[in-house]
Amino acid sequence: MSFSRIYSAQTHLLKGKIVTIEVDITKNTLHSFTLVGLPDKAVDESKDRMSSALKNSGFNSPKNQNQKIVISLSPADLKKEGPYFDLAVALSYLLSAEEINFDPEKRIFLGELSLNGELRPIKGALPLVQEAKRLGYKEIFLPIENAEEAALVDGITIYGAKNLKEVIDHIFIPKKDKKGNLIEKERPKISPSPKTKIIQKEKTNNIDFSDIRGQEGAKRGLEIAASGGHNIAMSGPPGTGKTMLARVFSNILPDLETDDCLEITGIHSIVGLLEDAIITEPPFRAPHHTASYVSMIGGGANPKPGEVTLAHKGVLFLDEFPEFEKRVLESLRQPLEDNIVSISRAKGSAIFPSNFILVAAMNPCPCGNKGNKQKQCICKPSDLDRYKRKLSGPIMDRIDIWVTVGNVDYEKLSNTIQEGEKTVTIKDRVKRARDIQLKRFKNSPRKITTNSEMNVKELNIYAPLTEEIKKLLNQSAERLQLSARAYHRTIKLARTIADLEGSENISASHILEALQYRPRENQSN
Repeated sequence: MSFSRIYSAQTHLLKGKIVTIEVDITKNTLHSFTLVGLPDKAVDESKDRMSSALKNSGFNSPKNQNQKIVISLSPADLKKEGPYFDLAVALSYLLSAEEINFDPEKRIFLGELSLNGELRPIKGALPLVQEAKRLGYKEIFLPIENAEEAALVDGITIYGAKNLKEVIDHIFIPKKDKKGNLIEKERPKISPSPKTKIIQKEKTNNIDFSDIRGQEGAKRGLEIAASGGHNIAMSGPPGTGKTMLARVFSNILPDLETDDCLEITGIHSIVGLLEDAIITEPPFRAPHHTASYVSMIGGGANPKPGEVTLAHKGVLFLDEFPEFEKRVLESLRQPLEDNIVSISRAKGSAIFPSNFILVAAMNPCPCGNKGNKQKQCICKPSDLDRYKRKLSGPIMDRIDIWVTVGNVDYEKLSNTIQEGEKTVTIKDRVKRARDIQLKRFKNSPRKITTNSEMNVKELNIYAPLTEEIKKLLNQSAERLQLSARAYHRTIKLARTIADLEGSENISASHILEALQYRPRENQSN
């Protein structure tokens, strides 16, 4: 046999893509070694890694023989990136050169080879396995470090290997004589990786809500935000606990469902940020205020996800909110409104999920002391105007809850006795409110799960108002000069407040509390 075909895969956007690897060998000719199919530098260099790995695993190096080798990666119009194909290329060469015999059908081979034949881990194992299963493949061979992650997928056998030789020994078909007797010994097999169970782990953030002194208004706002998936902004002087409140906020979010765990794990695996085999906590992303547009939204020549996608189903915390570049802040419009981000480039376009809760923290002015009873503001009027203009109306409209985080009395700070409710108590209330919403939207055509996701049509169905409540809202909206978007978001927020109380209908008190969270002058400058 001088021709062989083997199957591998690579990540493309946020999904897996099966790649067919074909090798053709022409012997007794001048040496030539060609790899075609739009390979990037890492893929093209696999020729050298594979040659050394084969030599150090007891086989003949393809570079030491007079033969023409052509390796094709298809589909030819898909750019091949990364070291996913080393293992498959090596096995395909050995099969084509008749140095080993095995059946490649319904099998996927993944992994980077070191020069001594060891397998090194790859990114995006989970979405690759999911795509292989969808297309009917039965077995996947990949580095042992990726086996636990890959074994999250049911219905496909996962084999984790330490090196090239282990894979060859497992798939090797020994030769037989004419009578069917083995003339070669059987080789050791790799044990299939056991199914990985999704177990909720303890929170990595051990700060409790009861550890935070005072700030009852901010705590209430965060509880409402978690219950309905609403965006929230906290404004106050430096050192009042805004960052601590934001970090403990993720602890009151409901535990992730199995499908959400797999989706988030796949995203983080593709980007290379996966520390454990499975992510069971809502993600918490806190980019620095110097973050670029591309790092926040995603993009590049070949689009990659950004922070808004890495925060999917979790929290995006933007500290020093007005200090972010205006272009970065304005780019948040689409993900905050539609829960997706659409990226268009000359080479193609991509749509990434970005259903997160925005938690923003900011000082009331550049020096941070405006409205501070303990310190005097030293900002010039021009500084205040410039600071105020950093946040546009459309961005402020998309934030449902604006709360002030003021200074706390020293007596409260020095109190060693915990005050206020514990995280677990607040989380239980949030869970009950979320359960009400899940039941409410069970038959929704758009499959929404929280009040914040409702559109105008759904508001009329799931959050109806009596004539009296409408009149109250309309009068308040006119006085506060609310935009249409802010008007509808107020109703969504009132619906969440009602859910927290277990109320079937939205009352006047719910509307009035929701209106209190709209931005005031001292919060928006």
